[in-house]
Amino acid sequence: MKKIFGFTIGGLNHKILQLVLIDMLVLVAVFIGMMYYKDRTLVDVVESTRKEQQDAISTISEDTLNQVIEGSMVKTNALQSHIADTMFRSIKKDVVTLQTLAEEMFRNKDIIVPGEVSLPDPANDGKITAQVLYAEGVDYQKSQYLPIASRMTDTMAAMYGSSEYKTNVFIGFEDGTHISVDSISSDKFDENGKLITFPVCDRPWYTKAAETGDVCFTSVISDMYTGTECVTCSAPVYMDGKLIGVVGIDIFLDAVNEYVKSSFSNGSFICIIDGSGKVIFSPDDNGIFTVDVSENAEDLRKSENKELADFVTDALREKTGLRTVNIGGSEYYLAATPLSSVDWTVVSVVIKEVTRVPTTQLLDEYDRINEKATAAFRDGTAAAAQAMLIITVCVFVISITGVVHFAGKIVKPIESMTAEIIEGSRTGKLFEMKDEYNTDDEIEVLARSFDDLSKKTRQYIIDITEITKEKERIGTELGLARKIQADMLPNIYPAFPNRPEIDIYATMTPAKEVGGDFYDFFLIDDDHLGMVMADVSGKGVPAALFMMMSKILINNYAMQGGSPAQVLAQTNNAICKKNDEEMFVTVWFGVLEISTGKITAANAGHEFPVIRKANGDYELYEDRHGFVIGGLANTKYKEYEIYLEKGGALFLYTDGVPEATNTEDEQFGTDRLIEALNAQKELGPRQLLPELKVAIDEFVGEGEQFDDLTMLALTLI
Repeated sequence: MKKIFGFTIGGLNHKILQLVLIDMLVLVAVFIGMMYYKDRTLVDVVESTRKEQQDAISTISEDTLNQVIEGSMVKTNALQSHIADTMFRSIKKDVVTLQTLAEEMFRNKDIIVPGEVSLPDPANDGKITAQVLYAEGVDYQKSQYLPIASRMTDTMAAMYGSSEYKTNVFIGFEDGTHISVDSISSDKFDENGKLITFPVCDRPWYTKAAETGDVCFTSVISDMYTGTECVTCSAPVYMDGKLIGVVGIDIFLDAVNEYVKSSFSNGSFICIIDGSGKVIFSPDDNGIFTVDVSENAEDLRKSENKELADFVTDALREKTGLRTVNIGGSEYYLAATPLSSVDWTVVSVVIKEVTRVPTTQLLDEYDRINEKATAAFRDGTAAAAQAMLIITVCVFVISITGVVHFAGKIVKPIESMTAEIIEGSRTGKLFEMKDEYNTDDEIEVLARSFDDLSKKTRQYIIDITEITKEKERIGTELGLARKIQADMLPNIYPAFPNRPEIDIYATMTPAKEVGGDFYDFFLIDDDHLGMVMADVSGKGVPAALFMMMSKILINNYAMQGGSPAQVLAQTNNAICKKNDEEMFVTVWFGVLEISTGKITAANAGHEFPVIRKANGDYELYEDRHGFVIGGLANTKYKEYEIYLEKGGALFLYTDGVPEATNTEDEQFGTDRLIEALNAQKELGPRQLLPELKVAIDEFVGEGEQFDDLTMLALTLI
């Protein structure tokens, strides 16, 4: 903060000035708002009315167009569907008539005089002629069906001539023979003048009728001789319950295709979709639907565009009414009416954007008229703003003069208080209440608060000093306890300089200042070495004290000559007598007979030991566990024996090793322990344990050590 001509820049004077200026700005803004209210109200009314009128024009126009389009499209679509449906129903009726006639004739074949039908003759082009066709390798002259069916040809010829859409009326038989009634014979021959064989039973109209057992329509197929797209209506013919043939009528779709293509006009058109969801007729370059009658054509019912897929699915089942569907980023009006005679549907399409053109033109003209009127209001508003600017400058000058005069009287006690606090932070002098702070307002409350805080700070310093001393004392005692605990464990190596046949080494890393794990090894006599690995429940000083007591008891009972099972039982009973805290310890205790390598051991709920045979790998030895020490009085423990060969090794540990956890909450585990041991299996105990500790630390990384890490390794040399 700086003082300029008695005015503190950045201080309370400055902030009060800012506050007053803000208040004045608000007042001026309100005043200006009131002045502008009348003009702005008029402008807002104009703008609001303009928007409402635009919305009304847009809504009414679009609703009207939608109603017109919906009524027109739905009715037109239904009419187009009816026209197509009428043709297919007529064809279907003729096919049923043929089916009935054929079955009646074959039911009465014994009383019908056989007739004859000739092979195709190019000279008959232009004449309605019945012609025999047959599949490759078939002798049509041996057919039992053709002579009977020949009596149907007059009826078939009459049907053929009754409609310009019928291009072929036929009956095909299961023996590979076929009678076709049409007016084109030359297309049945190849370029060498040889009659082309006809695979009767393999044609789609035959297989579909045989499969459904009823009148059916094929999808769009190619005529075998002309290659022209057509649809065939066919029906099975049965004799004595057996399928003997299929009757049918081919319908060339050139007229339908031309009608659909010519429907494209001013953003609207029609298309036809078959029962498999494929577009079979559609105008070229319509922008959304592509005709593809191949087997790989897209089934629009499975389109990734869900709106389109749902529409096509519904369109094949029922009349849809008008729907809006977004295709390729553009919106389209769609309406569909299915054909009742064949599983197709006729779809009418209108680009929605085209219907909005009249509304858009109307809104553009309306905006032009309104912009002209709005410009007049803007000119009047600019003149009023200039006048208000002059008024605002005058108000600012008056406000600043008043603030500079009165702010000094308000801020002076606070400046004095601030100076005293700054001095106290530099010299340590505590804040004290003075008469000049008795202002009967918030300044007095603040001063009394500082005075009270100063007194409490003085007491806090006294208290924190005592706490620090106590903490230092406890830290010193814990350090001494840790040293005592470490001194109680064997820590001088080599442990038995006069016994070169054994090499033993152990480490203990507590999780806190003192730990609950402990190990021990001692010579019971010249040929027997006792080894202990134990883990006390809990951590800290209580666990350390319990550990010392357990270690001493195990050592004393072992030196009295008891077996491992007896030593654990005696230790357990001694601890259970006075264990009000209900603490317990897991113990593995073993006695090595140095001369033979035999280890006699017992396990009181501790981790499995790890054994390595001479020149072999470390392996987990899953011994039988007894109950923990201190858990239940008079517990019996079982012993077992392990034999170490010369060069063999024993590894003992507490649960802090396999349960070491990394930052991903993953434990080190016994598998990694065995792997780490075998990676350094050639090392002696003194070198092995530090390497194993490195492996554990690398796995844990930044993770916290939650448990003591205690390990013991022995090699029989």
